[in-house]
Amino acid sequence: MMNDKIVLITGATNGIGKQTALSLAKMGAQVIITGRNEKSGAEAVIEIKQLSGNSKVDLLLADVSKQADIKTLASHVKEKYARLDVLINNAGLAAAKRQLTGDGIEANFAVNVVAPFLLTHLLLDSLKNSQSARVITLMGGDVPNKLEIDNLQGERNFDGLNSYSHSKLVMMIMMYEFSQRVKTSKVTMNCCYPGQASTNMTRSVTPEMFPKAMRWIFPIFQLMTRPDNGKSAAKASRSSIYLASSIDVEGVTGKYFDPKCKETAMPKIVFDSEVRQNLWEKVHQIAGVSA
Repeated sequence: MMNDKIVLITGATNGIGKQTALSLAKMGAQVIITGRNEKSGAEAVIEIKQLSGNSKVDLLLADVSKQADIKTLASHVKEKYARLDVLINNAGLAAAKRQLTGDGIEANFAVNVVAPFLLTHLLLDSLKNSQSARVITLMGGDVPNKLEIDNLQGERNFDGLNSYSHSKLVMMIMMYEFSQRVKTSKVTMNCCYPGQASTNMTRSVTPEMFPKAMRWIFPIFQLMTRPDNGKSAAKASRSSIYLASSIDVEGVTGKYFDPKCKETAMPKIVFDSEVRQNLWEKVHQIAGVSA
């Protein structure tokens, strides 16, 4: 199924992204991973090649919190590869405190919303060059039902994991709208929740990031995310792998899948066309592209 397929996975030098890359490489795909650090990226490439027996594994350096890096990444992909069959927007961020990127964007929003939107936008022509392209964007944890349109970047209040989850809702709305706008093309776009896993991101979570009433569960959360040699990350990669490779989802678009690879419901607000249009315009403006 994946022989000769070209797959790009962001944030894949460790954690769920790395396990996803390894599995798809084992299936015969040509895998491109991205990361911020050249040393860890090179080590990941070597490991994936050795464990998969597939030499078609490449590294492209990019910090997806920076719009300039995203644009450079997209340019390199278009220069080096004739097409792109699968794009997996795996990179994510759960910042403990509100902080702005060099582009003046709140960090969670930059990585979890702007990065997947902008990269997908810039690589759309490469995806359309494929006979059947797939875009998969990873969610994270519980998705809120309410969109705070006046607090997209934590301008009014920033509340740890709640702000992270809100950014993921924004991303889901954006990717659903995107899927509807390219529905007549050969490009499908779906979201998935991988489930809980021990990753660099989950291990960086602090008690202060939990709502005050929920901080008592932090020791349990720590137990669930303690280092396990990639076992939980491998399990959490299943939904990404399924959406990237399974014939069962050929032509399926605008859907949300759970850790067991089953289609699940999205918040009702995702289907509000007025909300989507408003958000679509706002994110375009923030990303510096015309709507």
